[in-house]
Amino acid sequence: MRLNKYLATAQVASRRKCDEIIKEGRVKVNGKTVTELGVTVNEKKDKVSLDGVQLSLPSSFVYLKLNKPKGYACTNSDEKGRKTIFDLVDCDERIFSIGRLDYDTEGLIILTNDGDYANKVAHPRYHLEKEYKVAVKGQIKESELAVMRNGVVVKGERMPSCKIKFLSYENDVTKLSVTIDEGQNRQIRRMFEAIGKEITLLKRVRIGSVRLGGLKRGEWRDMTQDEISALVGGK
Repeated sequence: MRLNKYLATAQVASRRKCDEIIKEGRVKVNGKTVTELGVTVNEKKDKVSLDGVQLSLPSSFVYLKLNKPKGYACTNSDEKGRKTIFDLVDCDERIFSIGRLDYDTEGLIILTNDGDYANKVAHPRYHLEKEYKVAVKGQIKESELAVMRNGVVVKGERMPSCKIKFLSYENDVTKLSVTIDEGQNRQIRRMFEAIGKEITLLKRVRIGSVRLGGLKRGEWRDMTQDEISALVGGK
């Protein structure tokens, strides 16, 4: 295994960032500092350390999908003492989420202990679409949807364009499907705030070709091999 992949899989950073770390002389293999790129290691025998701390790879890789409920934080330990998504999952491995959903957003989130895989999924080159179901108070004009499709301007900055599909309007609530391929902080909420609309429900239902499926709120399951591979074009 190439050393940068070993570091990425051990949840250090992306492979590109790991290359920088190697060149900085912060990595040792079997006690010897390595600064050259392209070095390979035997992940079963060699001892790899970063800044004097020995690293290790997971004993087995885990890939899960979870239907995150509203009112859960996407962090291993919340400083405010709130419930976290890891309270919902029974897993012996040390896992983390690929990306986040904010506290009041629900829906699909992927959990793993494979750092290299997570960095691939999060890499901008894949342009993975993320589809959300959105419920908004009041009625929305087609002209307002057009503004968001083209990218609304928030504090002088134009936000990324998106796909928006009207689903229904009933009981003074508009339901929409919104698809983005960038993950700016609170992007969808900020888009609707910019046109003066209040979101009452925000739920992610798809990442790439992986869908939430029949998972109920708070439920999780192992991803299939097809789902795992689909997000990075084969694994």
